[in-house]
Amino acid sequence: MKGFYQVMGKYFARYKGYIAGTLGMNVLAAFFNVFSFTIILPILQILFKVDTQHYEFIPWGTGGVGDTLAVAKNNGYYYSQQLIETYGPATTLLCLGIVLSFLTLLKTATYFGGSAMLAPLRTGIIRDIRNDIYRKIVRLPLSFFSEERKGDIMTRITADVNEVDASITSSLDMVIKNPIFIVVYIGTLTYISWELTIFTLLVVPMLGFGIGRIGKKLKSRSLVMQDKLSDSVSQIEETLGGLRIIKAFIAEEKMIDRFQRVTDEYRDISSRVAIRQSAAHPVSEFLGTVMIVLVLWFGGWLIFNGSSSIDASTFIYYLIILYTTLQPIKDLSKAGYAIQKGLASMERINKILSAENNIREIENAQSIDGLNQDIVLKDVSFSYNENREILHEINLTIKKGQTVALVGQSGSGKSTLVDLIPRYHDVCGGCITIDGKDIRTLSIHSLRSLIGNVNQEAILFNDTIRNNIAFGKDGATQEEIEQAARIANAHEFIMDMPEGYDTMVGDRGGRLSGGQRQRISIARAILKNPPILILDEATSALDTESERLVQDALEKLMSTRTTIAIAHRLSTIKHADEICVLHEGQIVERGTHEELIAKNGYYKRLNDMQQL
Repeated sequence: MKGFYQVMGKYFARYKGYIAGTLGMNVLAAFFNVFSFTIILPILQILFKVDTQHYEFIPWGTGGVGDTLAVAKNNGYYYSQQLIETYGPATTLLCLGIVLSFLTLLKTATYFGGSAMLAPLRTGIIRDIRNDIYRKIVRLPLSFFSEERKGDIMTRITADVNEVDASITSSLDMVIKNPIFIVVYIGTLTYISWELTIFTLLVVPMLGFGIGRIGKKLKSRSLVMQDKLSDSVSQIEETLGGLRIIKAFIAEEKMIDRFQRVTDEYRDISSRVAIRQSAAHPVSEFLGTVMIVLVLWFGGWLIFNGSSSIDASTFIYYLIILYTTLQPIKDLSKAGYAIQKGLASMERINKILSAENNIREIENAQSIDGLNQDIVLKDVSFSYNENREILHEINLTIKKGQTVALVGQSGSGKSTLVDLIPRYHDVCGGCITIDGKDIRTLSIHSLRSLIGNVNQEAILFNDTIRNNIAFGKDGATQEEIEQAARIANAHEFIMDMPEGYDTMVGDRGGRLSGGQRQRISIARAILKNPPILILDEATSALDTESERLVQDALEKLMSTRTTIAIAHRLSTIKHADEICVLHEGQIVERGTHEELIAKNGYYKRLNDMQQL
């Protein structure tokens, strides 16, 4: 249980009130349960004439604190004896039954109260875990996701959290309640007969050893099981994203076989986990019965030899309490198996929660509300790992209002360079400044507020066109949204749709054409109205007609902004103030379109290739 409390401790701390309430209720339930069993003693000892001793009333409060239970026991027998003498055995039996029913009512009421207080605790913890994972995901740097599979991340936030709910939080009732019941019951057993209790405690390790052997490998196997589930979800995600290619290459059967291999492996490991977990109850049931038999033999031997401090009826009561103690022990062991499975999932979740975010904001970071002079990249170098440098000593100055284009073959570092400006990654060498301020000294929120992005792949969310355009500006009015759409050449096709601006765009904008998606993303950037604009091959994937409309919208957007454009089609950046040619992470040429053509170098060769 140590690992359980270490992992879940921070979540428990948020619900101290509920934990205190359920602890208090369960303590009361345990005591009411013990007291309800005491009614059996006068029934056995007096009603059925097992005990012929005559009891006298002892005034309450007589003796010290340690004598209180003895006085209560004596007076309980006294009142039972008086009832028998006055009203007869049958009426006495009814009265004792009513008392037993009342104590049981109190026990079940407090038991219910303890469980009811766990409901908001359980649901709150699962909500907090999901929120923490999502919060961490949206704040982690992009580099984290380039190393992780989307399917694996999706499994952790769904299946792994569900496993934590099913395995750990569903066991909270047993984990919190059962230790209380066990302590109270063992305390009662010790009070009745310390000799028998010592013998019992010597036998208990046998029960624990058997249960421990079963749960030993449960966590590691559960970890493998969740990894296999992640593999299957990753394949589903890949299949949905590549369905067109799968059909084009007639690879349906190949993909089905690949998926079936993963699901077969998942089934095998999950079967082994289920079999091992299902062994918990029968093993604990058998070992518990063996313990009862041993205690029954030892207690009987003491009584038969006159060595016991208790009589036969009290010994029966002892056995009832002991047998009752077995149930919370079994439940606790069952919770232990479930928790081992849940801890395996929590370990996978913690890989996200504990992932390091190397994009840190310094204390007392400065705010910036505009671009007044320039953006300067000075000796900027960057690498994703130590083996290969992506950018090497880039020097570039972008003055306010300028349009600077980046061109070069794929893998030359163009996208990486523009990702450094909003700090999606941090430079490994050199620095980037805006108006003379190192961007690492600026607050991330104010820095990214200055920048608008239009990417090659227009990223839209499964929401209305209105909400997608207004995504970057809270409280945008309908008039502002429509104005941005008009500038982006999007208003006309939006109004032709049956629901206009309330039209749902579908998953990743799948209900719209590529040109329509791109114009909506441009409208989104126009509405945000950033002073710095980054265009990442915004027209490369469009047909000629869509490109013309999108290029016209981009020119309107670029006219009053400082723009950094990654260009695939050189015709779209001929009028840029400066064009930088990147090759293997370095700027090898720079100048205007005409100047670069005249140099007859890299740019000229790229231009000639596009003219063919």
